[in-house]
Amino acid sequence: MKNPSSSQSPRRTTRRGFLKGAAAGAALAATAPSARLYARILGANDRIRIGVVGPGGMGTGHVVAFSNFGASGRAPVEIVAVSDVAVPHMERAKGEIQKRMEGVEVGMHQDYRELLARQDVDGIVNATPEHWHANIAVDAVAAGKDVYNEKPLCMTLDDAFRVQEAVEGSDRVFQVGTQKMALAKYRAARDLIAEGAIGKPLWSQTGYCRNTPSGEWNYYGIEKDLKPGVNLDWKTWCGPKGERPWDPKVYHRWRRYRDFSTGIIGDLLVHQMTPMMYALDADFPTKVFCAGEHMVDLDMENHDQVLLTVGFPDGHTMVVAGNTNNEQGFTDMIRGQKGTLYLGGKDCELRPERPFADDVEPQVVECPQVHDQDELRLNWLQSMQTRETPFSPVQFAVKVMVIVDLATRSAWDGRAYAFDPETRKVTAL
Repeated sequence: MKNPSSSQSPRRTTRRGFLKGAAAGAALAATAPSARLYARILGANDRIRIGVVGPGGMGTGHVVAFSNFGASGRAPVEIVAVSDVAVPHMERAKGEIQKRMEGVEVGMHQDYRELLARQDVDGIVNATPEHWHANIAVDAVAAGKDVYNEKPLCMTLDDAFRVQEAVEGSDRVFQVGTQKMALAKYRAARDLIAEGAIGKPLWSQTGYCRNTPSGEWNYYGIEKDLKPGVNLDWKTWCGPKGERPWDPKVYHRWRRYRDFSTGIIGDLLVHQMTPMMYALDADFPTKVFCAGEHMVDLDMENHDQVLLTVGFPDGHTMVVAGNTNNEQGFTDMIRGQKGTLYLGGKDCELRPERPFADDVEPQVVECPQVHDQDELRLNWLQSMQTRETPFSPVQFAVKVMVIVDLATRSAWDGRAYAFDPETRKVTAL
């Protein structure tokens, strides 16, 4: 199988043309505890057998990607089971898998617990809506499965710690689907910051903005062939949120609704905040404020514009923008006293601050152009074989969930919130 980390080796260049080596070659595993041995030892030529929970919507991409990996020989993987509350989703997923990998038997399970009980499944992709992430993640770990868990990790901070405790109390490989964690530029930035190249990191900026005139997440069409009690288990879909009347809009476009999603913050901004926090080697955030507004998409319950200010114990401040009505956001940047890191493209560029121009040399860490989501998937599969910590582990996801939870509260009530990492207590300011 292709080694994703080997394709991530960057190259630094400076104005003197001096190659300073591969600053970002070190894998995330170097900073995390070693994983324990896997119950089924996977050899280099063993097939990795996975199941996909929630193969409709976002899960469709996972079904296609992992099937293509197996069919092309890019990774020794096959999907042997799918689970969804909607029978047509399972049937379509099975067809997509078998179209790409002839002869593969694919089991269909409307109850995900039946999939977890299968002894021929090594790991699962948890591609369900946000309100189901935590329960399925915890159940999967308890069942001895490795997990690729779609972002965000879950919906609330309490659930985040519950998932973390389950993972850290096990020997499971747990990857969170914040795909930009697979990009080498953030590992390069982390190395440069650790070397003191920019001096003290003062503040950073990032964001995820796009312009969707038709309304964000409306691209999921309403499937009129889905009928609760016939081919859809609506009660189970509602699950942790409690039973409620059938609403096809909520089912198909759940990211637009407060009860089932954190909206822009959890769906889009986690992709940006997680690798930035990794580059900064950030501790738990301690202060969060979010201005949430309804500007254009007034039919969407969740906000269509958010602006976050996040404070950390060392005084660093991160500013984060999210918008679904204008695509001009912040360029990814980390400002230090001696220099600034620019992370807007595929590379990591260091520019000195003017007073330190004679002491700090401008340089560019050249990084490969990759498909970040595929790299993250491949990294999970590789980690299942090596038992190394994957690129996007649960520990960073939990830190980001502090921002997601507190920012969501702040957006709705207009108050700033503080978090105490020692007591895990949240306080309104």
